[in-house]
Amino acid sequence: MIATGKDPGAAAAEKIEFLGETRVKRSLDREGPSDMTRPDSTVILSRAFALWCGVVTVAALYFAREVLLPLALAILLSFLLAPLVKRLEKWGARRIPAVLVVVGVAFVGLGTLSYVLAMQMYDLAYRLPEYKGNIIAKVEFVQGTGEGLFHSVSETLDEVRQKISHKVPDKEAHIFAAPAPAGTGADAPAAAENTPLLPMPVEIVNGLSAQTVAQSVLGPIISPVGTAAMVVVFVVFMLIERENLRNRIIHLIGSRQLSVATQAFDDAASRVSRYLLMQLIVNSAFGFVIAVGLFLIGVPNPLVWGILATVLRFLPYIGPWIAAAIPIILASAVFQGWTRPLLVLALFIGNELIANNLLEPWLYGASTGISTMGILVSAVFWTWLWGPVGLVMATPLTVCLAVMGRYVPHLSFLHTLLSDEEVLSPDARFYQRLLALDPEEATDIAEEYLHDHDLESLYDKVLLPALSLAEQDRLQGDLDESRQRFILNTIHELVDELGAKATLAAGEAASDRPADAARSPLAPQVSLVCLPARDEADEIAGVMLGQLLAARGVHLVLVSVQSLAGEMLAQVSEEAPSVVCVSALPPLAATHARYLCKRLRPKFPQLKIVVGLWQTGGSTKKAQARLAEIGIDRFVTTLAEATQYLTHFVGSQRLLNAASVSTAD
Repeated sequence: MIATGKDPGAAAAEKIEFLGETRVKRSLDREGPSDMTRPDSTVILSRAFALWCGVVTVAALYFAREVLLPLALAILLSFLLAPLVKRLEKWGARRIPAVLVVVGVAFVGLGTLSYVLAMQMYDLAYRLPEYKGNIIAKVEFVQGTGEGLFHSVSETLDEVRQKISHKVPDKEAHIFAAPAPAGTGADAPAAAENTPLLPMPVEIVNGLSAQTVAQSVLGPIISPVGTAAMVVVFVVFMLIERENLRNRIIHLIGSRQLSVATQAFDDAASRVSRYLLMQLIVNSAFGFVIAVGLFLIGVPNPLVWGILATVLRFLPYIGPWIAAAIPIILASAVFQGWTRPLLVLALFIGNELIANNLLEPWLYGASTGISTMGILVSAVFWTWLWGPVGLVMATPLTVCLAVMGRYVPHLSFLHTLLSDEEVLSPDARFYQRLLALDPEEATDIAEEYLHDHDLESLYDKVLLPALSLAEQDRLQGDLDESRQRFILNTIHELVDELGAKATLAAGEAASDRPADAARSPLAPQVSLVCLPARDEADEIAGVMLGQLLAARGVHLVLVSVQSLAGEMLAQVSEEAPSVVCVSALPPLAATHARYLCKRLRPKFPQLKIVVGLWQTGGSTKKAQARLAEIGIDRFVTTLAEATQYLTHFVGSQRLLNAASVSTAD
């Protein structure tokens, strides 16, 4: 019910409201733009310095890769082997023997696998000529008989190349051409005899020295062996001195920030260790299934391809398909027809789908915390920086960078770019979609949030903050009238839709209860009235409050925002409520709520007044003090708090009314 009569003080009320808003706008104008929009020279210099440090770091990683690669590999292996060393130490073994046993078993196992792989590859190379005929048949099948597809394409390209090529002019050809013998036929021998013989160039080649032979033969072998030896030495000493190294790293991070440094180190270590262990388990299972499947299909040397699949799957995304290429080609060469090559392809595809969609999410969980895009970008970056070894280490290194960005403020951009966590809160994402005029996605965000939370939390944590952001942008001039109207209409429609669903669900629940139980003890005997402080956003907040109270059996009368202050007072007088709730959103909320309360208190001295200053975000002591001077009874900042207080008050009031009726009877 909305009063339509005009109060004599309506014009004065509008003037006071206008002046109040003008004063707030002037105060915002005096404050000027925030520091976020006016970066000073210090901020610019700090960002330039950070960018320069990043460039220098990348250059150092690139040019010092010969030293840093073994060190990085040793660190990753230390993370992988440290849990095994700790387990042996818990069983009573000393540090050095435990480290030597674990490292020895690990590298002996790697050496054995390498030897088996080499022998299998040698056997394959020895038997490969047996498949020559089948390979030629498959190539002819693909190429086609006679003038096949490949031949036609090659011939066409040759003709096009001849057309666009420029021939050498005759004069130039005469200059560079060798002198032709004069005469033909019978005169040819005589002409050949008269043709002068040109001297032939002679090049003296010395014999190969022992140093050259050693460099060409032993060089490719010594380099990887030396790198492997460096890795083994680094791993041994890192595992023996792991506590000492950890303390030194924490001291470098900052001895005054022991808590942050310890959390960062433990977080990175646990994520990397868990990732490497789970990756080893998944890849080993993947390789085992591939080896068994290839054995059943009949592909030669299935153990080789199983081991190769296990190793190559450490390469993100491309590793499994590199591992699949060779068995598919081999199956095409060995077997007639295309059935078994297709079976090999299906084996790899099915195995990869199961590993990606079942095993990895189940085993990894949130162990890495890196987004898919972050993994892709990091794979490209580390491959460019360190080659194939960088691709293997891309995910662990990116995990360390993301952890650094999480705990080091100056590197927070790394956490933002690489982490899989949402960088925008649900209310910010909801409001951003409204700013983009995308109501469908905004509704999807609200429904997704409602799937894991209740309606009260959705209103308090998503919709009200979005309304508050819209009010702030409007007052600062960043939101035009049409976009503001779109945002308000969309939120109002969404609230009405959610309220209708909640009412329908409540009605179905009530119909399932017995008749006596369906009668709510909070029947509408106590009247509540909600007054929007100034604009439609305050009214929408009142609609939300009414829906939440209705779900608890409490009836709320919402006065339209189109009513002037005098009309609102007349509505309150007509309804004679027990409680009046003033709904207000910042930043002009406190001013208009205080104005309404100053009009209400003298006219209704016994009325209980509750002020809902929704989503203030900061300190409310000053607003509470100013409103307390007027004599309000309760100050709330969330719909949950208001709903709880009003429900409790109405229940107490009804119990008192019932008791008084019983006494009178």
